[in-house]
Amino acid sequence: MKKEKRELTIQLDETDFLIVGLLEDNAKLNTKEIAEKVGLSNTPTYERIKRLEKLGVIRNYRAIIDKKKLGYSLTVLCNVQLKSHASEYLEEFEQEIIKLKEVVTCYHIAGHFDYLLKVEITDMEEYAVFVKEKLAKIPHIATVQSSFVMRTLKEN
Repeated sequence: MKKEKRELTIQLDETDFLIVGLLEDNAKLNTKEIAEKVGLSNTPTYERIKRLEKLGVIRNYRAIIDKKKLGYSLTVLCNVQLKSHASEYLEEFEQEIIKLKEVVTCYHIAGHFDYLLKVEITDMEEYAVFVKEKLAKIPHIATVQSSFVMRTLKEN
């Protein structure tokens, strides 16, 4: 992770940023490997990692899955606009959208649309079924605009 000029709510030093960057690139690195790369011994490196976890800087460790190898060859970015910004409409939409396995990421956004969904699906036919049978059945949706990913250049 590049250290950029920004105001932080917690204090991190250059070594903390190095550790975070190493774990972002490869979460399977063990403490000894990280310690060697940042120039510390194992114990202080381990303590820094635990501190970063406790502070919530490191929230989780994940495997990055190649979705195409699992048959999910179509990624759709789906903009959703609700009929109203009434809190009950927002809450109901959010409760329903998190149940859908096809939706791998959902952002509540500002601008013309209210939500941006990242949908991973096998093909266009399955996406059509998803929209008709699942998304369209969620109440209070006014507009859905879909963009189909042709190629991913960067994904962190």
